[in-house]
Amino acid sequence: MELTKRLLFLDDIRYPKNAYPYTKQEIFQKEGWYIARNYQAFVDRILEKGLPEMISFDHDLADEHYLEPNSREYVEKTGYDCAKWLVEYCMDHCLDLPEYYCHSMNPVGKQNIESLLNNFKKQ
Repeated sequence: MELTKRLLFLDDIRYPKNAYPYTKQEIFQKEGWYIARNYQAFVDRILEKGLPEMISFDHDLADEHYLEPNSREYVEKTGYDCAKWLVEYCMDHCLDLPEYYCHSMNPVGKQNIESLLNNFKKQ
């Protein structure tokens, strides 16, 4: 029987144990993480298994995000897009957000994800 993984780790490259070896180590050393490498895997996992107990977000989910230099349009969806989808999903299904953390190394992306989720949680 497959162990249902109740922790969702969104990152295109890293594994939970490599996300932060010093900060939040107790979270990332836990067993049972399901790793979603892109937006579609993130959405599919939640639609298939429901909300996890916790989600850890990365922002940049591909090497090449921008259509053109200096463009603000993304080629690939980001962790922020996943967070927006999650908020809509929770609103549509009258659900509370699961516990969340943002381990992204992109400071602006991290702030955007945290602001979106924190604002939704306050409502």
